[in-house]
Amino acid sequence: MTESKGIVLVTGASGFVGRHVAPALARAGWSVRAAVRSPKGLEGEVVVGSIGPDTAWEAALDGVDAVVHLAARVHHPREEHAGELYRNVNTAGTLHLAHSAATAGVRRFVFLSTALVHGSSNEGRAPFSEEDTLTPRGVYGMSKAAAEAGLRILARDSDMEISVIRPPLVYGAGAKGNFALLTRAVRLGLPLPLAAIRNRRAFLSVQNLSSFILRRLAVADPASNFETFLVADNEQVSTPELVERLARASGKSPRLFGVSPELLGRLLGLVGRQDTHHSLFGSFELNVSKAIATGWQPEVSLDEGLRLALAAQEA
Repeated sequence: MTESKGIVLVTGASGFVGRHVAPALARAGWSVRAAVRSPKGLEGEVVVGSIGPDTAWEAALDGVDAVVHLAARVHHPREEHAGELYRNVNTAGTLHLAHSAATAGVRRFVFLSTALVHGSSNEGRAPFSEEDTLTPRGVYGMSKAAAEAGLRILARDSDMEISVIRPPLVYGAGAKGNFALLTRAVRLGLPLPLAAIRNRRAFLSVQNLSSFILRRLAVADPASNFETFLVADNEQVSTPELVERLARASGKSPRLFGVSPELLGRLLGLVGRQDTHHSLFGSFELNVSKAIATGWQPEVSLDEGLRLALAAQEA
């Protein structure tokens, strides 16, 4: 029987990423306490209600050794009062939890941020790295960048080790957003006008994200109690190649045809989907050498990650 590594509080445990991370932590020997907004029937769950600047964390943090903060507001950037709502959850809610954790004596705090704090595209420049000046776009990226800034200040004034993880698009069973749309289109055999796109984008399987979170909880860093990491799969591929890999993983033939990216961009702009334009057509490359230097390696390849995602969805 694996000796317990301690208690880890996982926020967003019932969400897409949390449903993969929490079991991985349990398998690694952590006693998982799942923070949820309302009862979900999860093992070890604690109901905290909505996450924000006034959330009562005392009971949830009692006896906790580490926190993995996955919960966030996402996928609704055009809703009414979006800026305020995103700041309330992603910025103020994160910092309130972190301060509460430091006060409670938590040793390690892992925050799931986003590579979007670097911007929406690295077109015409080198892959993004942790040393770059942040240029977030959109309410989601800006709310996460503000949270990172607050965590950096907190780290200077406390003994809690804080790790900030900046992933690109995370895919896996249960993923939403653009990955879900592409997966559905491929399975339905829909022709997609993406063949003319020439870009390179980073992606991250939820299995590889889980393994990096485990790495940050397992290894102390005496040099600094605040570190940021860009994390991605080994391969960074174009949008049409991702579709081809998805099709192969699902046993389908890719149906791609070429349409000018400029024309497609204008059409998406007319329907107010500039965010989709960037995520489909732009390049988004990440330099992950810092993460690799910690001794971590992606556990699954891009092809294996896609196969696992699709097989689990079918099951």
